[in-house]
Amino acid sequence: MIQVSNLTKRYAGRTAVSDISFHVARGEIVGLLGPNGAGKSTTMRILSSYLPATSGTVRVAGFDVFYESVEVRRRIGFMPENNPLYPEMRVREYLKFRARLKGLGGRRSRERVTTVMEQCGLTDVSRRIIGQLSKGYRQRVGLADALVHEPELIILDEPTIGLDPHQIRSVRQLIKSLAGKHTVLISTHILPEAEMMCSRMVIMFGGKILAADTPENLQKLMQGSSQIVAEIAARATELNAAFSQLSDVEKFDVSASEGEFQRCALTPRDGCDLRPAVFALARERGWILRELTRSRHSLEDIYVQVTKPEEEN
Repeated sequence: MIQVSNLTKRYAGRTAVSDISFHVARGEIVGLLGPNGAGKSTTMRILSSYLPATSGTVRVAGFDVFYESVEVRRRIGFMPENNPLYPEMRVREYLKFRARLKGLGGRRSRERVTTVMEQCGLTDVSRRIIGQLSKGYRQRVGLADALVHEPELIILDEPTIGLDPHQIRSVRQLIKSLAGKHTVLISTHILPEAEMMCSRMVIMFGGKILAADTPENLQKLMQGSSQIVAEIAARATELNAAFSQLSDVEKFDVSASEGEFQRCALTPRDGCDLRPAVFALARERGWILRELTRSRHSLEDIYVQVTKPEEEN
């Protein structure tokens, strides 16, 4: 659906996007991650034919965004960070107006407005004035606007910013429901949100792409520092002596837990999985083992590791 090759965008004296390349397959939900100023919004504006690129090529559904921008715009639903709604219009009135602007006929626009209002949970507020709605409902109106012409690609710039937890959950579920039928590209700097919604991540920093993969594969970047946590009923001195003899353990920490149990945090050497060795050791010594887990790094941990300056790595 999206093919970006060697894309660069320069403003006067500043490079916002520097020679980036990535792709998005049909039906995917992909997160474009990075802090403010990373180049996310600039990339999205180029994808939607709002800004021209300085160099490089961008194709959406096989069409060049510069030379075939009309065809590209027909296939895109774009919700910018600052939702440009008409606050004096009523919800249904506004969505019908937008559908007609996007080329739908009278009958088809009525059908699509009814459909997207049900899809976005707006039926109960169809006659309300947009300016009187809460921020969460206004975000839903913006999303319904992006969906009303049944675009192949939906681009959402910070769709959950400024929402309360209940509103975030509602918008998140709505976005997840779009997978398969639509391709979705989401820009965000709220990492837990991306982890819950996206099947693949593109991490940007300073106008460049530092990593692009599934959350599972990005986890492998951190495997070398993944800890094993075990809770074992044994004396601390016995545990310290036993772990010091395991060749695959780089370092370990044993601290008191509840009752007679000790909490053991073990860092493996070369990213190996220590769980079989710890289980075998507990069985051999007759220790009671009530927890044995491998810590999973959050997307925030991965992001910090990927964007860390080279001299700190």
